Amino acid sequence: MTDQSRIRFPQFYITSPQPCPYLPGRYEKKVFTHLLGDEPVSLNNMLTQAGFRRSQNIAYRPACDGCQACISVRVTVDDFRPRRTFRRILARNADLRASLAPPAATGEQYDLLRRYLDERHAEGGMADMSQLDYVAMVEDTTIATRVLEYRLPGSIETPGTLIAGALTDTLDDGLSMVYSFYDPTETARSLGTFMVLDHIERARMLGLPYVYLGYWVEGSRKMAYKTRFRPLEALTPEGWRKLPE
Repeated sequence: MTDQSRIRFPQFYITSPQPCPYLPGRYEKKVFTHLLGDEPVSLNNMLTQAGFRRSQNIAYRPACDGCQACISVRVTVDDFRPRRTFRRILARNADLRASLAPPAATGEQYDLLRRYLDERHAEGGMADMSQLDYVAMVEDTTIATRVLEYRLPGSIETPGTLIAGALTDTLDDGLSMVYSFYDPTETARSLGTFMVLDHIERARMLGLPYVYLGYWVEGSRKMAYKTRFRPLEALTPEGWRKLPE
C-alpha cells in the first residue's frame, strides 16, 4: 500500500475492553482512526454522518461485543419547534452574551470546566482532566471547530463572567456539539438545555439541517435529556431514521 492510499483510506484500530460509563456491569470497546492526511475535514464529515464522534484528532465509535446500546442521534433543525418549557428556558437566558472564540484554550474556560466536572461528574472519565489535557482537547484539531462562550452581561471595559461553554464543530450538514460545560450553581437557568437550544437556532440561521448530539443510551440517566429535543433522528442499520415520538 502506498503512502497516498494510506492517507485516502484511513486505518482503523480497536481499543481493549474498558468498564462501560453508561451501563453498569458492561464493558465497552471503541473503533477509532486518526483525522489526519490531506482531507481531515471531509473525513470528519463522513465519519460523523456514519455515527463517529471526535476527540482531538481522533474519530471513534463504540464497537462493543454483543451490545448496540449507544445510538447516534441528531436534531432535525427545520422540524424542531421549542415547546413551552424550552421557550421559558430561552427567555430565562436572554440576558446572556454568546460569542464564538477560536480553538484556543483559556484559564477561564478551564476553571469553569473544573468546577463543572467536580460538581457534576466527579466519578466520570474526565474527572482527572488537567489544564494541559483541556488545552489538547480544544487545540489539537485539524478541522473547523470553535469554542462558543456564554457570558453574563458586562461592560465595554470588562467582559461579563463566563458561565457556559461549548466546543463545537461545523460540518457540511450541521453543528456537532463535541463537549459542553457550565456553572453548576446556575441551576435555575438550565444551561445544558439552553446550549442545545441555542445550537439548534444557530444551525437554522446557518442553513444547516442537523445538530449532532452524540450518543443516546436507552436506560442511561446521563443520556435521557437528549430525547427531549424531538424530532430526533437515530442512526440505525438502515440509515438515519426518526425516533418515535
